[in-house]
Formats: sequence, structure tokens, C-alpha cells
Amino acid sequence: MSIPIKQYDVVIVGAGLAGCAAARELKRRGKNVVVLTKLHPLRSHSGAAQGGINAALSEEDSIELHMFDTVKGSDYLADQDAVELMCSKAPETIRWIERMGAVFSRTPEGKIAQRPFGGQSKPRACFAKDRTGLTLLQTIYEQAHRDGVEFLDEWYVADIIYKNGVVNGVCAYEIKSSEPAIFQAKAVMFATGGYARAFKINSNAHANTGDGLSIVARHGLPLRDMEFVQFHPTGLAGTGILMSEAARGEGGKLLNSKGERFMKKYAPEKMELAPRDLVSRSITKEILEGRGVGPNKDAVYLDLTHLGEEKIMERLPELRDLALTFLGRDMIKEPILIAATAHYSMGGIPTDIHGRVMKDAENKLPGFYAAGECACVSVHGANRLGANSVLEALFYGRHTGNIIADDLEKEGLSFIDINESVADRMREEMETLRTNNGTERVSELRAELQESMTNNAGVFRTQETLERQREKLKELKERFKKVRIDDKSKVYNTDLQEAIEFGHMLDYSTFIVEGAIARKESRGAHFREDFPNRDDENFLKHTLAFMDEEGNIKLEYTDVTLGIFEPQERKY
Repeated sequence: MSIPIKQYDVVIVGAGLAGCAAARELKRRGKNVVVLTKLHPLRSHSGAAQGGINAALSEEDSIELHMFDTVKGSDYLADQDAVELMCSKAPETIRWIERMGAVFSRTPEGKIAQRPFGGQSKPRACFAKDRTGLTLLQTIYEQAHRDGVEFLDEWYVADIIYKNGVVNGVCAYEIKSSEPAIFQAKAVMFATGGYARAFKINSNAHANTGDGLSIVARHGLPLRDMEFVQFHPTGLAGTGILMSEAARGEGGKLLNSKGERFMKKYAPEKMELAPRDLVSRSITKEILEGRGVGPNKDAVYLDLTHLGEEKIMERLPELRDLALTFLGRDMIKEPILIAATAHYSMGGIPTDIHGRVMKDAENKLPGFYAAGECACVSVHGANRLGANSVLEALFYGRHTGNIIADDLEKEGLSFIDINESVADRMREEMETLRTNNGTERVSELRAELQESMTNNAGVFRTQETLERQREKLKELKERFKKVRIDDKSKVYNTDLQEAIEFGHMLDYSTFIVEGAIARKESRGAHFREDFPNRDDENFLKHTLAFMDEEGNIKLEYTDVTLGIFEPQERKY
């Protein structure tokens, strides 16, 4: 059976904020663009962002303060040229999306309301109640659709077309029918989201399996800073469903089993509004030292009762609904139970300041771009500040879309000769998994992966636990070769899709662990109990990791782009 080859100027993979923003800009620049996505765009994980989007809008705030907070929050691993670009364009980005129809919450004077977030000098998170991400996603998708962007949902992108040192499209299959297709393009942009689903308790959507990263890595291309995974301090106990930082921004208090507001021990000035890495470790430490609450003593209290019903219903209605639904507790009347949850990926596909993917430390890869959580620009370094992710996705999506349009016009990106054989790797992977009659089950292997990653490579890490996880990953990879799926059909075969996704999870988990073993220091979200201090002399560097065909990882290090903010000790 021959495979159809469809041609576009640009193929975008992923339909969250970054993908939709880039697609709209490209369409308005007259480019023929298609967006491929596993699920409907409005179910993209960008819609789960609750708390806000940062921009220095108020008179007492400034772009320089936003930059400083971001760099300090990153534990000085962020590239300061990228931070400067994003922070300086943040106010304009807010005005851009607002003019498109995004409805922000307002002050009594009619200005966009801003709430305080962790690690920030001033209240700068612009918000729409506690459903900011969904408001922005609905707006940008609606406007991209209105401008005529073609969206193909329920398409699974399984490979890139990488030939003669150029990326020239993707191979995908329609989930509805398992029918393959080749999407040839002069330029490809990945906006495929993050990889926190490698961990047992996580806040990520079921679709956030990090496929884009390992698709790239399987071609010998690098991933950057993969060891840095953010654990959000406040996931609902047992589920990881997110209780936005907005809850602490509005005045929520963290209490242990003794009723102590314990953050005064760990961050006496910022208290609950310290950066996420610090608050997550503090919560986890309280639990490990026996001061946890709840039936399993594996949570702490988040108390919002003092805010009163009116403020909670005005500012945090969705959070109240989530706590009622999943915990059976009403935050108006009683504290709710929370614990740290794997949440966000600081690492990803390395790009330059304009979203162009890097082939190695020096060279860019013609025709290939990335933006949003799957990309590592790096504006977040070792730890992201709350409300900077939505800003990054929206700004860098828009910016990268315009850069692609510029490159199409100036660089002369064009089609190269291809044939059906570019889809061989995808077809072979699908057929092997569909026909394999082993004894292992994807669901059991995935549960073991997530449990072991949480225990061995989670909030706290040591050489011993990380090496244990390295061996566990080798074992899981061998067992995955003997996997069996029950559904052999071609119609909506979610068994097959989950098996393919699990293969990707195994691959990028190896990057997380190998990067963490080699980084013998503690910085941001990467905390080594055996190396509790930051080591700027040896590790003020980005990790650049390459995987060979046998799955072995080779590490290199590249310089961090420094600027006006000299590295200093982080205190809050």
C-alpha cells in the first residue's frame, strides 16, 4: 500500500499555546501551515495552567526586576540573553493576546489584575480567575482557526524526516484508522509539551508522554538539561492534580501536623512564596521527618479558610471544585491536603534564542524549530518561576513562528527528494508492537517506571538511588522487548499508541538519570543529598546529551550565557 505524501510550507506538531501562536503568525505571513496533534487542540495541556502569565506591567515593577527574579530563580543556569528577550517582550505579549479577546481579571480601576507568585519581587502574574491557561488557549486557537490554519487532530507523529543534515517533514499515522502519511515540509516546529509523566505522582495530562524529545534523540540529536524536572509544591494528595500557585499567591498557608507554618524555617522572608524547588523540598522534608498529615501521613495542609468564601469564589473557584471532587474537602471550610507533584520540564530540545534547534553545541539544524515546554532555550535554567511557562509558550510560539517565516523567505528552505522509505522506521515500530506476542504488559511496565523514577530520581537524589534507577531502566528496556498488546486492530488502537509512547518514556527517562548522575551538585530542582551545595566552578554549565543506536548516553557540557546578573547564593 502506498503512503500519501502531503506537502506544506510548515508542519507544526502540537496544538497548545506555542503551536497555535506559531501557526497563526505563519498563516498571517501567507505560509501554508498544518498543525498535527494527538488530541483536540482545546484539550492540549496548556489549558491546565491555572495561576497566571508574568509581565512587568505595574509602575512599581520593571523588566529588569522580572529578568533578575527569573535568573535567580533558575539558580543562574538560565541563558540571560533569552531571559532578556522574553521578559522585555512580556508586556507586549499580554497586550497582543488581550487584543485577540483574552479576558483577564481586573482591578477596581479596570487594569489587568496581577497576583504575587513564588520567587518574584512584585505581583506580576496576570490572571483570568484560576483558569488562565484555558482562557489563553481558547483565544489563540479560535483566532488561528479564524485565520484559516489547518488543524489535523487525532494524528500521531512518530518520526521526523531527517536526511542529508536537514529536517524536511514528519511521518505520522491517523489514530482513527492507523493509516500512515508523510507530511513533507520546508520547516518543522515541535511544540509537543513536557515529560513529567515519567513520575508516579504528576500533574500532567495523560497525553503528555514527551514523545517529541525521544523522537529527536533517536536520530542522534541532542537533548539539553534533562535532569532538571520541576516538582510543584502543591498537588492534591494522592493524585497530583494541581492546586495552582495562585492559592499561595492569594495568601494560602502551609501547615504541618503540629499546626506549624513550617516555611518560616526554610524561607523566612518569602515563606510560602519562595521558589517552587525550595517549597517542594521543604514539604517533602516535613513529611519524611514525620510531620505529615492525612491517613498515610504523606501530605501537609494548605489552609485557605481565612480568605473567606467571597474571595475564594471570585479568585479560586476551579481549585475549590477540584478539591471537592478529588478530596471531598471544601477549602472554604477546612484545609486541604497537598504534596509535591512532578509538574514541569526545564530540559528539552536545545534551541537558540530564536527557536532554531541545535544539532550540537555550535551548529543549528536547517528546517527544524521548537518552542514551549518541549524546547530548552533556556529561560528557566534549573528551576522555573511560576507563571513564566505560559509566557514562554505564548511568546516563544509567536516569536518562533515569525522566525520560521523569515527563514523561509531569506534562507531559501526548500523540499528535498524523498520517497516512502522515510516512513520505514515508523511502520516497523508499529508492526513490531502490534504483532509481538510476549508476556509483558505496558501498564505494568509503566507503573514500575513511574514508581522507580519517583523513588530514585525524584525530589531528593543520591549516587546510590540514581545508579539503582539506571539498572532499573536497563531491566525495563529488556522487558519492553517482550511486550504484548491485546488489541491487534487498526481502529482507535490506544493499546498500540500507549506502547509507542512508553518506548519514548523509557528513552527520555534515561537522559534524566544519566544527566543527574553526572551532575555532582545541587542546583534548582536537581537536589543531590550527597552533594547538597551548588558548584559553579564545575557545573555552571548546560548538559548536552546524545544517545547512540544502542541507547547509550554521551554527555557534553556547554557554557551558560551570562549577563548583568552575576551568580550569587540564592536566599529567600
